[in-house]
Amino acid sequence: MSDKTMSAQDVVGRLESGMTLGIGGWGSRRKPMALVRALLRSEVTDLTVVSYGGPDVGLLAAAGRIRTLVTAFVTLDSVPLEPHYRAARERGAFELREVDEAMFMWGLHAAANRLPFLPVRAGLGSDVMRDPDLRTVTSPYPDAVSGIREEFVAMPALRLDAALVHVNRADRAGNGQYLGPDPYFDDLFCEAADAAYVSCERIVDTAELTKEAAPQTLLLQRSSVTGVVETPNGAHFTSCVPDYGRDEAFQRLYATTPYAEFAERFLGGGEHAYQSAVHTWRKERER
Repeated sequence: MSDKTMSAQDVVGRLESGMTLGIGGWGSRRKPMALVRALLRSEVTDLTVVSYGGPDVGLLAAAGRIRTLVTAFVTLDSVPLEPHYRAARERGAFELREVDEAMFMWGLHAAANRLPFLPVRAGLGSDVMRDPDLRTVTSPYPDAVSGIREEFVAMPALRLDAALVHVNRADRAGNGQYLGPDPYFDDLFCEAADAAYVSCERIVDTAELTKEAAPQTLLLQRSSVTGVVETPNGAHFTSCVPDYGRDEAFQRLYATTPYAEFAERFLGGGEHAYQSAVHTWRKERER
């Protein structure tokens, strides 16, 4: 098996302005934040971002890197609406395509299966259908009981040029393992993308992946992964259960601090500088 390990800088070096970028995780849970921070240190911009949004979207929106956002929501979980996303949206910084959560999932399924769309019931009768690019489709098969040919939303495939996801463990070949309560559709993000980059808390030998947890936790297959980055604490300040929970105190700081001020203090250097700045902030709070 080939060794797919690389650095966060290597990953960003393969991304280009104008790409459609999928970001895994859910809200403020197991987001690939170290990769997002590396992306912020680059010149890559004009992105179409596809995400169950959290601070990944908030940071990229505040930094002016998003041209179009495709999402079902943007939240910090304990803070219902991501404030930096909200500010960017209110000033018209990007185009928004908002869909139902289930529509989003089936858009990833369609892309993973290289289908142009999949029919779904979700979204019918809701305001998301005001999107002029959304269509409906009539089933070619009548219902067995009523004989009616049902109408569905034709959810277009969410094809991705690249995907960024974060898991608890991975091996050097790209097999990825989650140890928390939910896969958050990260496998679909990888399968829907032309290139998928996985950050993880720790790289382990392949045999170790099935010693810590059941084989069913092996979420990502090496065939759908392009590169693997070991980034301890790399989901901070989002959660990466059971390795660590969400850093609620730091998230409150992020949510209440103007982006320019937050970026100057925490995003000016590399990942080591970020983690050191967070450590210094914690020490200051203890005084």
